[in-house]
Amino acid sequence: MNIYTVSFFGHRCIECGTGIENRLDTLLHDLITQREYIDFLIGQDGDFDLLASSAIKRAIRNYAYGNTHFTLVLPYMRADYRDNKKSYLEYYDEVEICTESAETHPKSAIQVRNRNIVDQSDLVVCCIQHKNGGTYKTIQYARKQDKKIVNLADEN
Repeated sequence: MNIYTVSFFGHRCIECGTGIENRLDTLLHDLITQREYIDFLIGQDGDFDLLASSAIKRAIRNYAYGNTHFTLVLPYMRADYRDNKKSYLEYYDEVEICTESAETHPKSAIQVRNRNIVDQSDLVVCCIQHKNGGTYKTIQYARKQDKKIVNLADEN
């Protein structure tokens, strides 16, 4: 089976959420209907992650035919996950804790986790509206790794 891995990164706060969501819906439709198997990887660290998670769940419900897997990748064990594991596993197909980031200082854990996700990805979908912050650094890393990148904030 040919597995195509897609990851999602965006700023904690985003502007023009409706336009970005519409572009994301179109992209997800195309990915799910044109690829043999899609593995979606996402964090849970801000507005874009919530918007993307909702769009992924909607697209899986509408277009998937058993050809998707949706994974939440946490940078370390979080109390909310530990205390609500059942709820998380009802929403995501899998929740994994990134080993590399779990062993680092909490202030750098998200960036370490993000790089780990990028390394696994064939396509990086992002919403970059500012040229600063952790998401911007992650996309710079993805470019250095020669990953295919789609910035939903750039599209008209």
